[in-house]
Amino acid sequence: MAATPVPPSAPPKPTWDPGQPEGPFPWLRPTIRIRLTLLYGGMFLIAGILLLSIIYLLAAQALREGNGLPFKIVGGTDIQVTSTCPGVGGRGQTHDQFNAAINACILEQRRHALDDLLSRSLMALMGLSIIAFAFGYAMAGRVLSPLGKITRTARRVVGSDLTRRIELDGPDDELKELADTFDEMLDRLERAFTAQQRFVANASHELRTPLAINRTLLEVHLSDPGAPVELQQLGKTLLATNERSEQLVEGLLLLARSDNQIIERKPVDLAEVASRAIDQARGEAHAKGIEIRGERALAVVQGNGVLLERIALNLVQNAVRYNVPEGGWVEVTTEAVHGQAVLLVSNTGPVVPAYEVDNLFEPFRRLRTERTGSDKGVGLGLSIARSVARAHGGRIQAIPREGGGLVMRVTLPL
Repeated sequence: MAATPVPPSAPPKPTWDPGQPEGPFPWLRPTIRIRLTLLYGGMFLIAGILLLSIIYLLAAQALREGNGLPFKIVGGTDIQVTSTCPGVGGRGQTHDQFNAAINACILEQRRHALDDLLSRSLMALMGLSIIAFAFGYAMAGRVLSPLGKITRTARRVVGSDLTRRIELDGPDDELKELADTFDEMLDRLERAFTAQQRFVANASHELRTPLAINRTLLEVHLSDPGAPVELQQLGKTLLATNERSEQLVEGLLLLARSDNQIIERKPVDLAEVASRAIDQARGEAHAKGIEIRGERALAVVQGNGVLLERIALNLVQNAVRYNVPEGGWVEVTTEAVHGQAVLLVSNTGPVVPAYEVDNLFEPFRRLRTERTGSDKGVGLGLSIARSVARAHGGRIQAIPREGGGLVMRVTLPL
């Protein structure tokens, strides 16, 4: 058997929630909170730089306007001055040399003062910028906290809990308007899903009853030993057609029910589910000379056992029915890896082009034919399997095998 290719991992779902921790490196994700923090801090930093530049220019201008000394030594003898400036206080200097030295010393002190003002202002600006970024981060989290409540409610709604509402308190601002609009949408969705459930229940009764009556009448007529051969042949044809209609109705109703998430969940072992499905399909496989093999390890998930068994049964039946005429096999394995339960159903069969794989999951679609017209089923098996997998928070993938056939991979969270 060819090695089973590993499908690409599903892209991660967005999990940001303003009210929850964002991981060890939240700044690596361009969240709204980070962007608002950068905006607040950046505006403060720009304003600080502009203010610092204005103060520096004004101080420099004020010092330049006072370039001349407010005094001059014009007379006197034996003038002695102590100073750290070079050239000031030396003996034998004329008045002009002494005044020039004093002027140069004052200009140097002014330059030092401006440099000191600039360096201290930059240090203060950096410290205040850090405080501004931290304050902006905290305030952005506080402002966006209602979005966290909206996000958590939306996640619960994804689990088919349509009774949840945000009911956001606070000022009548844009966020409250968004929350109220979301609550109104949930009200409409809840009414729509309730109406759909009533329709499915009514359709289940209205469609099954006449088909069951037709089947009973046909079986009664076929049980009459005196019925003509032509009538018996017609009855068998009608009975087969009626059975196909019953399968179609059951499939449609199951597809409608499985489109929603499963609320009541119980521990279900995929290995046991797969074994039951194999037992139901073993007779058909034996009649076609197809070998069913594979090891099934323990893989317990939380879900609906009947619906999960339907996934396994549909995949195994498809693997048996769409197989090679002779020497075919079907391999069914289960395992638990990386926090997920995996059901693999591989089989020999016709070559499936990769571009046609996605079409197989559409209702009433088959390989190289779009509508019903095959005696192998009603064309809903893979659609039902995909809906049930999604309802359990999992996914199903079809991967063409080298040499023909498919590898059906179902992954469900443990």
